[in-house]
Amino acid sequence: MEPLRDLRVLGVTVFLAGPFLSMTLARLGAEVIKVEAPGRGDPVRGNGPFVGPQGTHAARKTEQDLSTRFLKRTQGVKSITLDLKHPQGGQMFLELARHSDVVIENLAPGSMKRMGLGYQEVAAANPGIVYCSISGYGQEGPYAAKPAHDPQIQGMSGLMDINGDTDGPPTRVGFYIGDLVTPMFAAYSILAALRQKERTGQGQYLDVSMMDTLVSLMFMENLEESLEEGLPLRMGNNVRGGPTGLYHTTDGDIIVTATSDDQWRRFCTALGGAELLEDRRFATYRDRGVNVAACRAEMQRLIGQCTRQEALERLERHDVPCGPVRTAAEVVADQHFWQRGTLRKLAHGSMDAPVPGVGSGFPVLFSGGLLPGLAGAPTLGMHNQEIYGGLLGLTSQELAQLKEQRVV
Repeated sequence: MEPLRDLRVLGVTVFLAGPFLSMTLARLGAEVIKVEAPGRGDPVRGNGPFVGPQGTHAARKTEQDLSTRFLKRTQGVKSITLDLKHPQGGQMFLELARHSDVVIENLAPGSMKRMGLGYQEVAAANPGIVYCSISGYGQEGPYAAKPAHDPQIQGMSGLMDINGDTDGPPTRVGFYIGDLVTPMFAAYSILAALRQKERTGQGQYLDVSMMDTLVSLMFMENLEESLEEGLPLRMGNNVRGGPTGLYHTTDGDIIVTATSDDQWRRFCTALGGAELLEDRRFATYRDRGVNVAACRAEMQRLIGQCTRQEALERLERHDVPCGPVRTAAEVVADQHFWQRGTLRKLAHGSMDAPVPGVGSGFPVLFSGGLLPGLAGAPTLGMHNQEIYGGLLGLTSQELAQLKEQRVV
């Protein structure tokens, strides 16, 4: 099943946010063409280790070697080379845009416009184009010109202020959350814009900000109430306003949710804490929030008498949401994720067999069928002949001349 198989996406993307958006659309069946600088390509191509015909090495051994990071982020995408700063390269980009439905880019704000390839120029060539820009702070506003990657965005958004131990420093989330969540907002905004285009015939411009994305998600929590009451925002492994959180057994840690009154009753019953049901300090959700330290202490007392397996079995028997705190190695070894396609082997565009490494799959299963199996990540300019020949009608001789002129 390829729900987006009739879409062509032209991308000028680097590092992670833009490439992840590209790969997301490719996973749904779109043809995604990645435009890269001749001779260099996406900067991530240079970040080893590298995988190729001779195996995995810290340094590149052959021209076919690809960075493992690039492999993870560029499955199913086609690579062409094009110097966008060259006048002829710019014209070729606009011609490719005429044949495309979507343009995506995540360069520094204004970069595409300065090259004469911003939304206005592309829309003049293709009025129906949906043009999506991802940046750290947005295309305009007081922070627009500030350079940013995910760590700065986590700090500026306030995410680090609510993450970490109460008595500890602000803490970064352990993966590039801004770089990965923002493209998901971008993806469904692109699909919404395409739906609007079906009704009106007009494309539009999408300005997607990483910082705005994280702030909008953070305030799905009632942070303003904690701020007004002077309560700490950083709660470590516990949840603000209640006893849900991490607890220690005799041989490991578990996470327990006891939010509602019904969950609280089931928790107490499961672990033999019937006396807590009579304790007025814990009678309601509000009471447990006010007396949260005492409530957590009582929960730890009961859980701490059990092994991890005992606690999980007793809680699960009474339908209390709980789970073990697992290592990343345990997750990789869990066949659940491999069977569902959440995790998969990495594919290399110029090699037939999978290469070492763990790739991320699409985490949604469609009843209409399987999503397309993606081609491996491409070597630099791997699809020049296919794209330039097929879309622009260039011959091999013309391409060779453009390469000699360093346009492609």
